Order: sequence, then C-alpha cells, then structure tokens
Amino acid sequence: MSLSRRTLLAGGTVAGLSAAAGAAVGAAASGQTPDVAAAGRMPEAAVFGTETVPFHGPRQAGVTTEPPAQGTFVAFTLKPGTDRRALGRMMRMLSDDAARLTRGEPALGDTDATLAGLPSRLTITFGFGPGLYKAAGLEDKRPPSVQDLPSFRIDRLLPRWSGGDLVLQICADDPMTVTHTQRMLIKDARPFADVRWVQRGFRNTPGVQPAGFTQRNVLGQLDGTANPLGPEMDTAVWAPDNSTQLVVRRVRAEIETWDLLSTTDKEAAVGRRMDTGAPLSGKLERDEPDFAALDPAGLPLIPDFSHMTRARVTDPKLKILRRPYNYDDAPDATGRPDSGLIFASYQADIALQFLPIQRRLAEKDLLNQWITPIGSAVFAVPPGCAADGWIGDQLLG
Repeated sequence: MSLSRRTLLAGGTVAGLSAAAGAAVGAAASGQTPDVAAAGRMPEAAVFGTETVPFHGPRQAGVTTEPPAQGTFVAFTLKPGTDRRALGRMMRMLSDDAARLTRGEPALGDTDATLAGLPSRLTITFGFGPGLYKAAGLEDKRPPSVQDLPSFRIDRLLPRWSGGDLVLQICADDPMTVTHTQRMLIKDARPFADVRWVQRGFRNTPGVQPAGFTQRNVLGQLDGTANPLGPEMDTAVWAPDNSTQLVVRRVRAEIETWDLLSTTDKEAAVGRRMDTGAPLSGKLERDEPDFAALDPAGLPLIPDFSHMTRARVTDPKLKILRRPYNYDDAPDATGRPDSGLIFASYQADIALQFLPIQRRLAEKDLLNQWITPIGSAVFAVPPGCAADGWIGDQLLG
C-alpha cells in the first residue's frame, strides 16, 4: 500500500499503516522494545536510551545542549523551483517529524517504527544557508554575516564538503538513533532538495567522562576549554530574537606528521599541556594563562604562535561556542588515516566573533602545519518554535 507523505501530514488517515507495526509503535512511544514491553520490564540500557530533549521552545535544541556522543551534519541543495511556499511545506514536515522523533515516537509513515523507540537525547537543529533566503525571495531578511567565508591562505576547500542551502544537525547518544533519524528526514526533504554532503562524527560515550567535560580531538588536545559558560551564552551565542549562527568547517588532521613530534613540541604548538589541558603557565585546564611568564631561558612559556594565543578572546560577548565532533573515515590503500574534526561553531554574529579569530589563526598559528581546512559552510539558525508551529515559521510563514 502506498501512502502520500503530504496526505499524512495534512491529516489523512494513518490507519493504512501496517497493523503489524501497531504494537511496536506503542512500545516505542513508551521507550520499550516489543519484547520488553510484553515482559513489563525495562533493562538498564533501555532506560538510558529513553532520555529526551524537548524539541519545542523559544530556542532550538542542539546548540547549548550538552553534546551527545554521535553527530551527523546533513546539508542540502534546493531543487529549482523550490520557492517560499514550497520551503514552508518542507519545514512543516521536517519539524513535525523532528518533534516526534525527539520524543521517541515514529515519524509519520515510518515503516521501521521500532527504530524510533530510543531517542537517546536526540536533538535536531536546522540551519538556513544563503541560498535558502534567495530561493524564498527573502534576501533582505538574511543576516549579513550569513555568507560564504572569505578565503584564508590555509584553506584547501573541496566542493564536496562546502556550502549548502539547508543543514540538519542530528545528535544522539546512539548511532542507530542518528541513522534512523537521518533517513526519515532525508525522505521529508527529497521532494524539495538534494543531499549535498553528509558528515558523521563522534565524541566520547556518556559515562566515559563526567558531564561538562572538554572534548578531545583526534590530535589528543582538549577542544573547547575557552567556551562561554553559563550566562555568557545569552550574549555570545544567542541573538535577541533567539536565533544564532553556525559555521561548519571540516578540518583534516595531518596525524602522521603530528605523530613525529615530541610531547614538548606538541604543547608548544597548542599552548597547553597535552595531558591536562592546562596552559603552559598553569596547572589546571581552566587556569588563566600568563602570557608574560618566561621559561628559564628567558623565552615566553606560551609562544606567540601557539594555537591558544591566536584563538584567545577575553571579552565574553565575543567568544564562540565550539561544539566539535571528531571524524575518522576509512584510511587509504597505503594505510594513511583520513581523520579530523567537524568544527561546529555557534555565535550570535559570525563577522563579529568568528572571523577575527579565524583571521588570527590563519595568520600565525603553528598548529596550521598539522591541520588543513577542507570544507566550509555557514548557516543562520532560526529561533525555535511552539508546539503548534514549525522551524522557520516566522520567516517563511
């Protein structure tokens, strides 16, 4: 039996869905698999997987939310003729299914409903690229900072990892949840857009580190120590209308040459201890760095060319929120690794906050010898929505 996805969303009957899936859907809504539901008990692993993050609210989830272990970024290119009205239909469908999936409920027309039963802190965050505003005839509504980044001399950007009219950031603690969610949402978008690129990444599994820990990247350094904290988020990350802006940079790690360095050389490039993340002038990760401190030879303990020095921001309003995911794709035939960082940066204004940092890094960051940006994209992240609304309704409605 074939059902129209639009018919389902418009309120058409869902009774035609497979009756055999009914029990599974009921179990999924309660966070249980059919066997567990029948037995009337919940194993410990399933209890962990039932944790949810609300989809609806004034701000989109998945920005200042504690990052889950698994993340996928899916960018789309809009098909010709996808205008403002079509974009509204697409975002209604995407928002409806996103709300259901984050609750641990199947999407409308989901023929694999049991895969939706464990939301595992699932968040789905939407971003609008410059091309979406053009397609909608709303270029005057595009935030000025949401445009392609200028060219940096360190960039080796590849089209396969760059640009995009729409992005979905899908994060959860379980890779099956991410996979299923990605499949459902791509189905929604398929009539309106083509997949441009997909980047899948990972962080430490919950329980390996305490909540709030700083993520390590594949080079072994702590990544995100200088993030805004607490009330700083309200001005550094969020605009007054509860929107934010996203930069996604794919950064390849040159691991084989990095591995040739001594720990001392690595620390000089980073400006921090590799084991604790402490600045070279301190003992603990969050110690304030002392850039005037000298070593016994009279040289600065923290070199001017270190990554930490170049990325340093003291004004809380100008900080950026780093929310990175590592990637590790298949090595080539000779065994050379294909690993690096999906660098996701959230800030209220890309031009005011991100660009000055990136310019300083491109100018004189010693770490550039072991990292190479190969992808770049920017997006406006609109405010959240109410339970009877959809993401982008204030712009496209």
